[in-house]
Amino acid sequence: MPSILHTLNAATEAAFEALGYPAAIAGTRESDRPDMAPFQCNGAMAAAGIAKKRGEKVNPRDIAGQAVDILKDHPAIDRLDIAGPGFINLHPTLDALSTRASELKASPSGGIPQETPKTIVIDYGGANVAKPMHVGHLRSAVIGEAIKRILRAQGHTVIGDVHMGDWGLQMGHLISELSIEQPDLPYFDADKTDNYPSDSPVTMDDLARLYPKASNAAKSDPDRMEKSRVATAELQAGRAGYRALLEHFINVSVAALKVGYGNLGVEFDLWKGEACVDPLIPDMIDGLKAQGITEEDGGALIIRVEEEGEKKDVPPVMLLASSGAVLYHTTDLATLVDRKSDPDPGLIVYVVDQRQALHFEQVFRAAVKAGWYDRDQLFHAGFGTMNGKDGKPFKTREGGVLRLEDLLEIMNEAAAKRLSESGIGADFEPSERTEIARKVGLAALKFADLQNQRMTNYVFDPERFTAFEGKTGPYLLYAVVRIKSILRRADEEGASQGDITVIEPAEQQLVMALDAFGRAVTQSAEKYAPHILCDHIYRVAQSFSRFYSDCPIMVDDVSDDVRGSRLSLAALTLAQLEMGLTLLGIDAPERM
Repeated sequence: MPSILHTLNAATEAAFEALGYPAAIAGTRESDRPDMAPFQCNGAMAAAGIAKKRGEKVNPRDIAGQAVDILKDHPAIDRLDIAGPGFINLHPTLDALSTRASELKASPSGGIPQETPKTIVIDYGGANVAKPMHVGHLRSAVIGEAIKRILRAQGHTVIGDVHMGDWGLQMGHLISELSIEQPDLPYFDADKTDNYPSDSPVTMDDLARLYPKASNAAKSDPDRMEKSRVATAELQAGRAGYRALLEHFINVSVAALKVGYGNLGVEFDLWKGEACVDPLIPDMIDGLKAQGITEEDGGALIIRVEEEGEKKDVPPVMLLASSGAVLYHTTDLATLVDRKSDPDPGLIVYVVDQRQALHFEQVFRAAVKAGWYDRDQLFHAGFGTMNGKDGKPFKTREGGVLRLEDLLEIMNEAAAKRLSESGIGADFEPSERTEIARKVGLAALKFADLQNQRMTNYVFDPERFTAFEGKTGPYLLYAVVRIKSILRRADEEGASQGDITVIEPAEQQLVMALDAFGRAVTQSAEKYAPHILCDHIYRVAQSFSRFYSDCPIMVDDVSDDVRGSRLSLAALTLAQLEMGLTLLGIDAPERM
């Protein structure tokens, strides 16, 4: 089921091959001047360059004319124009557009090309045990969820892994602080090794209080810091009571994280953390030593990953500190060992702040040097920051890190205010208005994030995000709701969908916009770039708005056949908008 563009591309490539030129130079693409034609081929200029190298003097317009002579009878091409120095403008036939629209409407995948399936792990959580989710967790969650869904739509088996921070000094802080507050808990009895309580001695609120209390105290008191370091070392050495406490910390935190991520519409398949792979580290290090790729440096164990001749400085991977402690490099490499064992993915994508780029470059090089993975199996999809109006990473007025739940509440309030000002949903029940505001606020936040190229920083602006005009999440939700309303009215009045027959310019424009869905998904997947899909959905919504204005549906002077065709186009548009929004992790209400 090739797209219109694919069909035209094949035709122009074949035409230039027939003229003795490489097919690669003759691709068709969407036009730079859609007011002149929807598609264009620029192969004639490249062909003239090839001819010149052969010693032939050929005008590119003449080559374009020869190609047009071959293409003019193609069943999918209605008209061909030659513009400028030799651009070929292509106009598809109405029959081709009608057929393509019908194919898209019947396609279970919505026209998304299915790839050869492979197993992919997306690492996109990174929240810490014992700490509330905050604004810094937003982008990885939203971008990672979209990438996961987009890759799944291509037919891949995609596993989302939260990869929690549940190891290291932060756990020592918690354990030591709890021992100060509740020294009689059985976990601190060095002689006890089993039969610990099944109920956690702490809640998430306790953990959120204990960690900053311990961390702040340790900054100014060396003895307090040493107490945390000792607790960390004993935990990592396997002290039973401390391991039991860690399990409680993790369970309490995961329950809270599932709520927090759930409020964002984000779900993970694996809830693993650094602690899960700690048992793998000794054998991993022995194996790396046996390969001869480690060395001691100042008492530390390292792997040198700098490549000969490169200009940038890439420090070595630190496997063990001089104290013998494991580091982030170590646990990330152990995680790669764990994933190699199960599920043995063909690709691992890390959706992590771009400021961690050097860390991942080091880890990837070490994993390749160890022979565990090929370089093209590991990818860091970095991203920029969400900033305040001062251009710096977003914080509260007091300078602290904003909790994610508070950020969502800000968006809910902004959406509710916007809905109230516009009168949308004024006659709905309060519970429905609340749910609509939640969906509008979340769509506004997520689309504002995803529509940016992921490496770009952007400014948090709830007023702009919640606007119902322009390139915003609420605008797209309103487009969906409006089409649902049209289809409900048609159903109530007994009007049925029919065969799609494309005639009017606005119908043609809408179908050509819909035709690009598969390309948008493919490009988003290849580049791990959800903003490409955002651009497409917005274009479809705009095209439908023009179609709805220029091509009346539920009016008396429209024939049943025309009405049925336009209802089918509306239904196709709705299906594609909803599918596209779902891939971005955005849900639309039934009405507004």
